[in-house]
Amino acid sequence: MPVEHAFAAFGLPGEPGSEEFWAAAGAPASVPADGGGWVTLFLWRGPAARIGFESWSRDVPLRRWHDTDCWYAEVRMPARLRVTYQFLVDDTAYADPFNPAGAGGDRSVAATPDAPDQPHWAAVAAGADAVLPLPRARIRWASERLGGRRTVRVHPAGGGGPVVLLLDGDDWLYLHPAMTAFDSAVAAGEMPPVTLVFLPTRDREAEFGCRPELWEAVRDELLPLVAESGVPADGGRLVVAGQSLGGLSAVYAALEFPDLVSRVACQSASLWWTPEAVKSADPLGGPVGGSVAARLRERPDLSGLRIAFDVGEHETRMLPHCELVESLTERAGATVRTSRSASAHDRAGWRQALLRDVAWALG
Repeated sequence: MPVEHAFAAFGLPGEPGSEEFWAAAGAPASVPADGGGWVTLFLWRGPAARIGFESWSRDVPLRRWHDTDCWYAEVRMPARLRVTYQFLVDDTAYADPFNPAGAGGDRSVAATPDAPDQPHWAAVAAGADAVLPLPRARIRWASERLGGRRTVRVHPAGGGGPVVLLLDGDDWLYLHPAMTAFDSAVAAGEMPPVTLVFLPTRDREAEFGCRPELWEAVRDELLPLVAESGVPADGGRLVVAGQSLGGLSAVYAALEFPDLVSRVACQSASLWWTPEAVKSADPLGGPVGGSVAARLRERPDLSGLRIAFDVGEHETRMLPHCELVESLTERAGATVRTSRSASAHDRAGWRQALLRDVAWALG
């Protein structure tokens, strides 16, 4: 094949490494793969690098096109995948300069052509200049129960309403534009006005393990501060939204603090968790459903709980843990919604479920 047609299948003209070629280069492009799925072309211009994918795959080394500055990888991807990735040069990470969809200053987001759309989530510029808008209202929280000081941002989407507590709040502030996404969903009539409370985390493993201190602090310290902040907020209709260990913590709160938490939206909750599993070389290899399933087998009355479970369809080892807890939660009387996102363990794939499931949790 003539070199000027080397990547023609991906819509790229000219010889790789030429100015014509780089002028046409864009976000990762996919073509159908034999046997199903996709082959996706990633391009990098510069020194030797590899692609680091978030949870879905091991790192993929890039190949150099002859003696040019063109490095590339043709990556086989399954159907329905949205994934965060970085270019890694030694120990330094870079966003994809050809991809307009970023996630923070050093991450980008790729999606196969059959991945569902994510309306309301505006593309964020990649690279060092990526800056997301931040809520104007902020609370200085010096927690006696948790120790230390933290800044909690608060945003009244659509003028404010029920409180939506976003665990791992800094990720939804600085990596994925949750503030503008919720604004857009409210404006489209897909959910009522809400008040977003972005809860930052100092030590995820300590705070999101099945321990009461976080939720005592939220109940007794944080929510009163939100009520006093001057931002319109209905603390009586609280939705807790969490992912991974944050999802575990949200489910735990619903079990142990039912008077506080009766509406939950969780994505890929770490339902494998037990105190022993955290220290194990294979955390997901322990008892199915972990400590949460053991608690649910005690048959607590969850008739007042409305909870949405979502998990990435490519998280094969997470699925058994999630499926068991989903079933046990429903048997305990909760109103349960289950779904699967086109992702692995990755916020880029969960974020549309976040909007949809918060709206559903509000009823």
